[in-house]
Amino acid sequence: MPLNVFILINLLLLIGTLLPMLRQEIWWIRGLDFPRLQFCILGVILLIAECLLLDFSQPLSLPLILVTLVCLLYQGWWILPYTRLVRCEVQSADKQDVNAAHNFKIMTANVLMSNRQADKLINQVQHYQPDILVTLETDHWWQQQLDQLQSAYPYSIKCPQDNLYGMHVYSRLELNESEIKYLVEADIPSMHTQIKLSCGANVYTHFLHPAPPSPVENDKSTERDAELLAVAKTITEHNHPVIVTGDLNDVAWSKTTRLFRKISGLLDPRIGRGMFNTFHASYPFMRWPLDHLFHSKHFRLQHIERLHIEGSDHFALLTCLSYQPDKFNGDNGLHPDKGDQQLAEDKMQRKGVDTTDVPKP
Repeated sequence: MPLNVFILINLLLLIGTLLPMLRQEIWWIRGLDFPRLQFCILGVILLIAECLLLDFSQPLSLPLILVTLVCLLYQGWWILPYTRLVRCEVQSADKQDVNAAHNFKIMTANVLMSNRQADKLINQVQHYQPDILVTLETDHWWQQQLDQLQSAYPYSIKCPQDNLYGMHVYSRLELNESEIKYLVEADIPSMHTQIKLSCGANVYTHFLHPAPPSPVENDKSTERDAELLAVAKTITEHNHPVIVTGDLNDVAWSKTTRLFRKISGLLDPRIGRGMFNTFHASYPFMRWPLDHLFHSKHFRLQHIERLHIEGSDHFALLTCLSYQPDKFNGDNGLHPDKGDQQLAEDKMQRKGVDTTDVPKP
């Protein structure tokens, strides 16, 4: 392979590594947060090829290898927590402590609005029996199909929309003080409710689906970031059990999601267990974790699983939690400094949103 080819590939890898370091919110820079796993794979292949094929008598050979190695290590640092090489952030529920009244399952499913295989999703719900079903990209047609579940799921929140941001919640568990809010954009809803567990505990839950930075929607990530951070800062104002779930249109390892976890203090049950890449379902080599569930330290994890949705470009995420507030359930190890707090405030102020806009328990 000619030396110029190695130089070109190294240059592309270096640009893809350096640009996301910038605080620029423009969509094509923030989009480079997504394929860190793919950059790692490219780095490994390139490093092996360089070691086997480069002529080490050439002065550029060692610098090229060094650039590849540094890029690989940097990209790997971001995705390492989402492998089994690190300790789990959330403790697993002990079998001897399992109490059905304290356990519940949440299924988060971005169905793809144009998908018309609702019967397949309903069959999955009946098979896996989640206590709470959260659907995204659901319009009026989807609502008509999903309402078949209402005999088993008597509590619901419904916001059908035809702009890819409709949202529905169906629950076996009692929902109280439910609200639909438009925190940042007039046509992008979020849902906020208290879930009453069988044991009597109330869990405040935020269901989110902010718009992504993209050339066809928002050319910057400001709107998405502001919504996530407003919810994060609200969570710090109380010590109640909290869950945040949905399609956040951001990857688990991005700077924004990391800032969200710092500000909110919420735990990520995927850390130490795997990436659970939920998008794109049709392209195995271009997948990343867009659908998330974060929770407060009141819970342990029983099970987390990715489920195929027939006809959708997303996988569903099924998460089984156990409410055990009197135990040490995990520590996210991330703590915000003054710079983080100021950055969050700046992002929120630019979109005119603050914690008073977010429903509280």
